[in-house]
Amino acid sequence: MPSSLPPADSVARPEAPTLTLREALQTALKNSLDIQIGQTNVAVQDLYNSAGFAGGLPTVGIAASNNVVVNNTQQEFNTGLGVTRVGARSTQYNVGLTGSYLLYNGGLVVATRKRLGELEQISQLQLNSTVQNVLADVSLKYYAVVQQQRYIRTLEASTEVSRQKLTLIKARQSVGLANNADLFQAQLDLNAQLQTQQQQALAAQQATADLLRALTLDLDTRVAVEDTIPVNRDLHWADIETSLTRNPDLLAAERQVRVNELLERVARANRYPSLSLNSGTNFARNQNAVGTTLFNQSYGPFAGLSLGVPIYTGGTNKRLVKIARLNTQTAQLQRTALERDYRTNARKAWEAYQQTLALVNTAQESYTTAKKLLNLVQLRLDAGLSTLVDVRIAQQSFEDAGYRLVNYRYNAKSAEITLQQLAALLAP
Repeated sequence: MPSSLPPADSVARPEAPTLTLREALQTALKNSLDIQIGQTNVAVQDLYNSAGFAGGLPTVGIAASNNVVVNNTQQEFNTGLGVTRVGARSTQYNVGLTGSYLLYNGGLVVATRKRLGELEQISQLQLNSTVQNVLADVSLKYYAVVQQQRYIRTLEASTEVSRQKLTLIKARQSVGLANNADLFQAQLDLNAQLQTQQQQALAAQQATADLLRALTLDLDTRVAVEDTIPVNRDLHWADIETSLTRNPDLLAAERQVRVNELLERVARANRYPSLSLNSGTNFARNQNAVGTTLFNQSYGPFAGLSLGVPIYTGGTNKRLVKIARLNTQTAQLQRTALERDYRTNARKAWEAYQQTLALVNTAQESYTTAKKLLNLVQLRLDAGLSTLVDVRIAQQSFEDAGYRLVNYRYNAKSAEITLQQLAALLAP
């Protein structure tokens, strides 16, 4: 992992282990909190997706009660007799086992069960989308670290030239072939190079911190990354365009349309009669201290049908159907807008990918030429044929060429990752 130049008296630490992109992606899939949340949502929707939640299974319950009543009773009968009792006690026991099964309700159970199935599929697609987002995010952050490292390599090479230049000026001054102005300028050039290198090391450290956060690792974890940014030059627009139809976000939007269509069916079902089968058994026991009935006990099964017919609901059901239909239209529009946006983003990424690949080729040639020029100017300086200004100009050209090359490589890789993410082609 790149870092600022350590002080001379610092203790050397062992090199950090190299973290490959594949290892980084696997670590992210294992540790990502977003993926864990998505997996939990899938588990929740899987539990919801059942015939019981849809109302398609019978319900069975037991109800029991035991009441003791103490009354002050005064009774007069037509025979002329009367009864007066203080603290008369009555005991009532009731136990009932009841079951109910919905036979028909306008297709509400069927529509609800299908809707729960669609919601489960949507949660799975959302999890797939989260996985693609995590893979893309980690890949971009990984190559951002590589980008900073590669530029540090360029600055280190340029800094070494400044050191050699300062050493040469000191040697010439010792024999009277250089003045203090050349020495001071060489020292200032070296100091400027070291400061730039330290600033770039800070940028690399911050990029590494972003990577560690994406991997859900401790920020004190020491890692090193690979030293190259490989760009896949074999992508084809026809393949990307075809794969766009498999984007999990688009598939989830399509299933959301189906969910809203099923909600229409649920709303319409509320306008139809409902028929249920009810059965069970009851046990009742009443025991009174006074009254015409001192003891009464009954038990036995029962069965029957219950019918509910909505006659008038103030227009609520009709309005619910209209609302559900409008929500379906909204879901269709959202799906169309999402597909348009994704195709636009894919097209823009494809154009950036093609253009940046061409720029990478040119930047590679410029970098190679700038490196040759710097070596040549350095040799001419050794021979006394070049000035410090010539060397500084060559150094600047070399640094600029290295900066452009690593940036173009990163931009090409970024466009490639974006295309693969939109086409749901990223894999650890």
